[in-house]
Amino acid sequence: MQILKPGALDTRPLVTVVIPCYNYGHFLPAAVASALDQDGVDVEVIIVDDASPDGSAEVARGLTDRDPRVRLIAHSTNKRHILTYNDGLAEAAGDYVVLLSADDLLAQNSITRAVALMERHPEVGLVYGRVIVFDEIVPGLAASDETSWVLWDGRDWASRLFEYGVNVIKSPEAIVRGSVLREVGLYDPQHPHAGDLQMWLRVAAVSDVGYLAGSVQAFYRQHDQNMHSSVFATDQAQGMMTDLQHRFDAFTTAAMSFQNAEQLVVTIRRVEAIEAMDLASRAYVWGLTESWPVAALLDFARRCDPAIDDTVGGRAFRRRLRLGVRLSHRNPLFVAREKMLGIRSAASQRRTLKVGLPG
Repeated sequence: MQILKPGALDTRPLVTVVIPCYNYGHFLPAAVASALDQDGVDVEVIIVDDASPDGSAEVARGLTDRDPRVRLIAHSTNKRHILTYNDGLAEAAGDYVVLLSADDLLAQNSITRAVALMERHPEVGLVYGRVIVFDEIVPGLAASDETSWVLWDGRDWASRLFEYGVNVIKSPEAIVRGSVLREVGLYDPQHPHAGDLQMWLRVAAVSDVGYLAGSVQAFYRQHDQNMHSSVFATDQAQGMMTDLQHRFDAFTTAAMSFQNAEQLVVTIRRVEAIEAMDLASRAYVWGLTESWPVAALLDFARRCDPAIDDTVGGRAFRRRLRLGVRLSHRNPLFVAREKMLGIRSAASQRRTLKVGLPG
């Protein structure tokens, strides 16, 4: 890892922003405006409407009529999100490419900041920064300049993700070098939920990764119609197994892009088994055994790591199982552990904001 002082952009590359849209016509104008609000770069916007019944295509046509930098690909039938992404990305002519959902927003000059790093460091194929999650109230799009550039060897960066089993990029804050995107290929339709994660890992297998510390790069809208909420329910109990399984699948298939694939698969199996077992334990501490899929979590953990029951996490679960929900919920040792885990999680989040990865 290197930490460098940011430099200015002294070239004028072309950047393609692909905006997939399904029933988000009311969000489109703001998304397009945020993509075009970038100094020092040439921007082309490709809107891909996936046969939206809400009139999104007409909104998009109005935007293309007003600005020649914006064009539309309109599907006659619904292809779902991965093929919609790929139809837009396949048309991207830019030196750099951003995938921006129609309900999300880019920060002012976020592309400019990212491209400045990538122009000075051609070995970097992926750059991201901080993302702000919002709901109904649209935040101010201006963001302060980054305080430093953090450069990661791509393989080291990916190894860290395998060790923690997480995805540190939501999506709109990421920009990929066009040549690298063409090298690794488009989104894999076999990964409808964790396709972004799999893409970042494949990119890291062939290039380095940059992080803009101190810079807000994008704004991610969280709402009931958001795909991750309405389709995959990642913020609800019933979405736990979907999230775990799809993350596991993304990691294991992406591992094939690395020379140490077997080691990486062993790592992610262990990490996800620990996470699933820990969630099963927490169901007892939080009194949620009736609503959380405890049996499914245990089955998943044991399939990932058949030895999980003989680990610290496995023994911890058995203690909670013996005590039951009522006593586990009140046990001062278990409550203290939850507080300790919260402190560690907060420290890891601070580390992620500082250098782009947990620690």
